[in-house]
Amino acid sequence: MSTLSPDSEQEKTMTEQELNRLGSTLWGIADQLRGAMNADDFRDYMLSFLFLRYLSDNYEAAVKKELGSDYPDVYPDVMKTIGAMSPLQIWYEENRNDVAEFEKQMRRKVHYVIEPQYLWGSIAELARTQNDELLHTLESGFKYIENQSFESTFQGLFSEINLNSEKLGKKYADRNAKLCTIISKIAEGIAKFSTNSDILGDAYEYLIGQFAAGSGKKAGEFYTPQQISTILSEIVTLDSQEPATGKKKKLDKVLDFACGSGSLLLNVRKQLGPHGIGKIYGQEKNITTYNLARMNMLLHGVKDSEFEIHHGDSLLNDWAILNEMNPAKKLECDAVVANPPFSYRWEPTETLSEDFRFKSYGLAPKSAADFAFLLHGFHFLSDQGTMAIILPHGVLFRGGAEERIRTKLLKDGHIDTVIGLPANLFFSTGIPVCVLVLKKCKKPDDVLFVNASEHFEKGKRQNRLLPEHIDKIVDTYQFRKEEERYSRRVSMEEIEKNDFNLNISRYVSTAKAETQINLQAVNDELVKLEENIVKSTNRHNQFLMELGLAPLP
Repeated sequence: MSTLSPDSEQEKTMTEQELNRLGSTLWGIADQLRGAMNADDFRDYMLSFLFLRYLSDNYEAAVKKELGSDYPDVYPDVMKTIGAMSPLQIWYEENRNDVAEFEKQMRRKVHYVIEPQYLWGSIAELARTQNDELLHTLESGFKYIENQSFESTFQGLFSEINLNSEKLGKKYADRNAKLCTIISKIAEGIAKFSTNSDILGDAYEYLIGQFAAGSGKKAGEFYTPQQISTILSEIVTLDSQEPATGKKKKLDKVLDFACGSGSLLLNVRKQLGPHGIGKIYGQEKNITTYNLARMNMLLHGVKDSEFEIHHGDSLLNDWAILNEMNPAKKLECDAVVANPPFSYRWEPTETLSEDFRFKSYGLAPKSAADFAFLLHGFHFLSDQGTMAIILPHGVLFRGGAEERIRTKLLKDGHIDTVIGLPANLFFSTGIPVCVLVLKKCKKPDDVLFVNASEHFEKGKRQNRLLPEHIDKIVDTYQFRKEEERYSRRVSMEEIEKNDFNLNISRYVSTAKAETQINLQAVNDELVKLEENIVKSTNRHNQFLMELGLAPLP
């Protein structure tokens, strides 16, 4: 039963409706304006402008609060007359000596500063009036935000947005005009909706999902569908030793070493609320996606001091913070989540065989880095933590090096639960995948198998997990439930008899048992039917003879 009041329920519904309308509006704009531009390229422009709008709204709300009655209360037509584009610009002009102190105060309050000419309202006004300086102002504004807005620099945050790309136009004037059109349309589209930061954050997620759907296979690199993300998030936020007791109140550190656009990390945060995580750590190899993740964090109200996203290769472990040799300084996370690339081909070297992450287990084969990713994340899991990782089914039964790694993880008591998901849930692949739940210290001496492969809603392009399917998986994990043709707790003895093969259907088959047939009963039934046929035929023939007609054979 919902604990929300009727008003809250109504507000929630309105918010969802508003989000869907805003998402559709923005997606419609993207579809209409991108022209011959590749959807992935246009995504970077669209999301960057949405990000600038969010930063500006958030900043201006804090500025109004900070300045109080000193905040210039002027009408738009007055601003046009005096040549100003925002009330803050007027305040800057009138209080030049106080600007430095004011910005220092704003950094303390909201962790960043945006100069008036770079605020979304100012940029949108330049676009509306088709100002020739729009492109130059945008370039300067993006550089300013990357290098000066925040205490911690966000170097290269907009590096993937080429404002001088010929895809926007061959000449400066053409590019400027195209940007004026794009920004004006976005400004008009957003103006009808709430400036609630959650709405804009969710709209950003919505658009990432829509662009992912449109990109097909490439989208698997950066986007985990929200339904699957929710399963992992709910699992890792439950108490690791006693999941049945419910959610942890706080997670000190959370890591996603293949974080894509950051949606999985944000889903974990959503489970515990804005103050439920001490610090978020993410790593991403793709530069575009890395920038998306950093924007996504800020867009969802995560302060720059509350997260660290690193651009680099997890398999090579090129992030200094994860390469700490001093055990006392080792990063240990209460939750590790990941959706790494499936069966990624890699080049393990001799040096890597001595790497602290792999030394005790061995190296994953060149053909599939799945276990390399798993061992990387597992190394940074705390003794009281939970790790949930999405992997292809092959990790459950493939032989060779993978079998040796799997066997050791099982013998050491680290594999807690194996969940089989339905096929065709991802944009990037139609194959069914599994979720492995790992712990360094787990209480049960068995392994829980959940075969959820037949529990989904069929879609035209993608299958979907409905809330009841997600709840059933999480509930089964939380209370370690057993249910025929769905879940079962399997002893280590049985797993050992199966040579440490974790193929889910070996332990939980979804096949319905064939009904036992009693051949004697079937034979007796057939004999009885034959006798009835003969009786009925004889009787019918008597009627036919009385009528002078030929009898039935």
